[in-house]
Amino acid sequence: MQHDAIIVGGSFAGLAGALVLARTRRRVLVIDAGMPRNRFAARSHGVLGHDGRAGGELLAEARAQFLAYPSASLVSGEAVAAETTEEGIAVRLADGTLHQGRRMLIATGVRDDLPAIPGLAERWGETVLHCPYCHAYEIGGGPIGVLATTALSHHQASLLADWGDTTYFASANFPLDEATAALLSARNVRIEDTPFTAVEGSAPGIDGVRLADGRLVPVKALFIGAPLRMASPLAQQIGCAFDDTRLGVKIRTDGFKQTTVRNVFAAGDAATEMHNITLASADGVFAALSIHRSLIEEDAATSLNATAA
Repeated sequence: MQHDAIIVGGSFAGLAGALVLARTRRRVLVIDAGMPRNRFAARSHGVLGHDGRAGGELLAEARAQFLAYPSASLVSGEAVAAETTEEGIAVRLADGTLHQGRRMLIATGVRDDLPAIPGLAERWGETVLHCPYCHAYEIGGGPIGVLATTALSHHQASLLADWGDTTYFASANFPLDEATAALLSARNVRIEDTPFTAVEGSAPGIDGVRLADGRLVPVKALFIGAPLRMASPLAQQIGCAFDDTRLGVKIRTDGFKQTTVRNVFAAGDAATEMHNITLASADGVFAALSIHRSLIEEDAATSLNATAA
């Protein structure tokens, strides 16, 4: 079966785009490996009309709504290979199944590459967090820590001062210039220069951050801006270009969410620098509108050529 669009990635960007395309009566296939980025978090916050609901619950409802359309289909599996064809795109799954479509939307997302610091991984998504707007309110104030793990970590610290008594655990790998240190001071952020060695306490709770000099600095929650990597090699494999960001790379797209590969579009965390459920969903919707537009233009050109012949 030739699909009008194959969407790889069934999280918020992918399903938002899929729903829009299904409503255009186009044949849409979603391929989903079932590994959404936010699966570690118990609740999703800041989502209009759904504040505090579990991300998995939101996705399950979205899948059901998408599949209610007769032209919609979903396959559970991992897309491991893709190539361009004369008709569009061919996508192969890990089980060998081949699916063909006129367009492909890559919505495979990213992975947070956690640093190898003892105590981080087992608390990820519960008391070790990445997004202040998604999680900081629920901490309820008190001592909050920020680990310097990227060049943007100081930005997290300046934001988090609105939610609690913030300590910035600095790193020699990401030195602060005078202006940034002054900004943190103005925001009443305490700067701790002694290297951090571990996160301690009975997981998923936190007692504090252990420093190299033996001190334990108490915190209720810890924020890190983990470096990002593509969750799937599919975009690189098919030949998409990438742009460097301060946290990793993103798939390069034009103003209509088309990648540098013909008939291939990208949306969501893999193709943007700002990440949350709402932004990913909106990006998926815009990509779907662009895909529909490109299908209309192609159909019209084919019809005109047939008439002229």
